[in-house]
Amino acid sequence: MDAPAGGERRQAMAEEIDPAAIEAGRLLFAAPCEFVAGVTSPSILPPVGLPEVAFAGRSNVGKSSLINALTGRKTLARTSNTPGRTQQLNFFDLGGRLMLVDMPGYGYAKASRKEVKEWQGLATLYLKGRPSLRRALLLVDARQGLKEIDERVMKQLDESAQSYQIVLTKADKLKPEALAALRAEIAARAARHPAAHPEIVATSSVSGEGIPLLRALLAALASPAPLR
Repeated sequence: MDAPAGGERRQAMAEEIDPAAIEAGRLLFAAPCEFVAGVTSPSILPPVGLPEVAFAGRSNVGKSSLINALTGRKTLARTSNTPGRTQQLNFFDLGGRLMLVDMPGYGYAKASRKEVKEWQGLATLYLKGRPSLRRALLLVDARQGLKEIDERVMKQLDESAQSYQIVLTKADKLKPEALAALRAEIAARAARHPAAHPEIVATSSVSGEGIPLLRALLAALASPAPLR
């Protein structure tokens, strides 16, 4: 049998993650998750403390839906069919071990140009200079693939040496063959970006695909669980 191609090999590596890591992820995301703050200005960012994971992506890509799916809650993060509804950095404390940050979407938004410029400027500043930010998750709609605006964000993250990982959303909308081809294509493009994590995770907040794997990967970034 031929060896799998680069993108397929990285995905296979991710899917063979140790069952103990899957269980660690399940336990972390079963913990209480509480809203901490909605931030509209750099001056009111929460103090640096817990490791942070940011959810970034184009407007309406499914950031809030993914956070809800990961935490097993339906309304933790507000979801909407209206692009650009999230207009601030929303911080959620997960079990006192990890901070989840729901970011404003980039691209189309139903808001004034001034408002969009303000909150997207805040998002850029946050991604460039937050010392507690362990990883940015760059969400990409599986039905649309990487767009030029995604590539621009990836370049900015490369320049600021901010580690990020591409997560496909709405993977249930594609047939397995099309999804595999998309993952391989994006993995090849991501390999040209020095700050990009090599594993491409395909998820669906509807079917639950990829949710246990992503929980496990994020649990590895969290503060250690307290000893009992």
